Amino acid sequence: MITSFVRGAVVVLATATVATAQQPPAIRALGPVSASSDMAFGEVLYVRHLKGGVLVNDIRSRKLVLLDDKLSNATVIADSTPATATAYSGRSASLLPYKGDSSLFVDAQSMSMLVIDPAGQLTGRVMSIPRLQDAMVLGNPQLGLPGFDPSGRLIYRGMPAFQMRAPARAANPQAGGSAGAPAFSMPDIPDSAAVVRMNLATRALDTAGFVKTPKVKIDMQNDNGRITMQTIVNPLPLVDDWAVLSDGSVALIRGRDYHIDWVRPDGTKETAVKMPFDWQRLTDDDKRAFIDSVKVARDRLAAAAPQPAVPGVAGATGGAAGGAGGGANGGLRVQIFGDGPGGGGRDGGRDGGRDGGRDGGAAGGVRGGNMFGGGGANMSFVTPDELPDYKPPFFVGNTKADMDGHLWIRTIPTKGIAGGPVYDVINNKGELIERVQVPADRTIIGFGADGVVYLRVGATSKIERARFK
Repeated sequence: MITSFVRGAVVVLATATVATAQQPPAIRALGPVSASSDMAFGEVLYVRHLKGGVLVNDIRSRKLVLLDDKLSNATVIADSTPATATAYSGRSASLLPYKGDSSLFVDAQSMSMLVIDPAGQLTGRVMSIPRLQDAMVLGNPQLGLPGFDPSGRLIYRGMPAFQMRAPARAANPQAGGSAGAPAFSMPDIPDSAAVVRMNLATRALDTAGFVKTPKVKIDMQNDNGRITMQTIVNPLPLVDDWAVLSDGSVALIRGRDYHIDWVRPDGTKETAVKMPFDWQRLTDDDKRAFIDSVKVARDRLAAAAPQPAVPGVAGATGGAAGGAGGGANGGLRVQIFGDGPGGGGRDGGRDGGRDGGRDGGAAGGVRGGNMFGGGGANMSFVTPDELPDYKPPFFVGNTKADMDGHLWIRTIPTKGIAGGPVYDVINNKGELIERVQVPADRTIIGFGADGVVYLRVGATSKIERARFK
């Protein structure tokens, strides 16, 4: 009897210990802001910390700017004036860390990677992009930040080469059997992507792993030779994400059960334990309300900009729909596919709605309008029953690695959490060690050594610096 009682007590104690261990850490605020930029930018998704300043990639204004250590005294490194020798030529360009404190500026239009020295100046050295099909991926900061391992291999998310083939012309009965309009067929768009490692010297390529990506459907209609296409997306996809740690380890973050599969620089693989997360079930009513709110936001913004004159407007429309849908659903950030960086999310809701629109539109740049014709009125959504039964922990493109060996995952807001975005901070073992909330209307866009964090201010697009520790 006593033995049975003791055994039962041990089981209860062990269960309680496991339950306690699985509780996420309490949310704490990021440290105070220590510096703020004087100038405002158009759209900044990533900044590169240097010993003497900060490199800022403004993808909307198409400028690469160097700020000093006080985030002032701006110097233009590359701009959008074709007449200059330092032209920011393409509409899709990214900045990424290179060897030591040097950087690479990836220009997808010219298929080139320009080397920037530790002082933030162009060296004149230019390298070609590894593969033609990966140009737009390397040039899109929202598809994950590429990095290098100790062997010098470039790690990035690859993009398969899609081809739209036109079969032989069909006979046209009205023309007495003459050739009619070709019946194009859309390629099957995969719902996964490879994270690859390439040796830039030998061009040897290997695959580190695969991540689940948003599934995009294309509805193509041929009405007497008039072909129309509509992009059908899931605004709340269950996806994976990825990032490269400072030591070259590749983290594959699984959205289905929130754990990390590691691929270390020496090729060994590890699977970390599941991380605690406040999973929230979506009822049928929740799903219908979510889809309805996003449709309303899309229609409202599409009516305001029915004929985009330049690339990026359709993305802004899709982005704004994401923002409004996010605010209407308790701050959920909506993944919208558009035709460039979305800025209209400022018209969205609170607690993630604004950046839901902005980042959602930007994330669709390549996979949305530029490749699949999405954005604005040409975008539709899946039926409510195709949404997941639980809110996913994150959206694609929301994981960043700091300079101290941590991953920062921006989580989808849950009920009862007010204020700015909350980031889960993960160590190099895949363990959740901190939950950090940044001030409202802020998004993390980069890191420095010893806990330095750079923020983008949504309303002004200025840059701030704070500390994690």
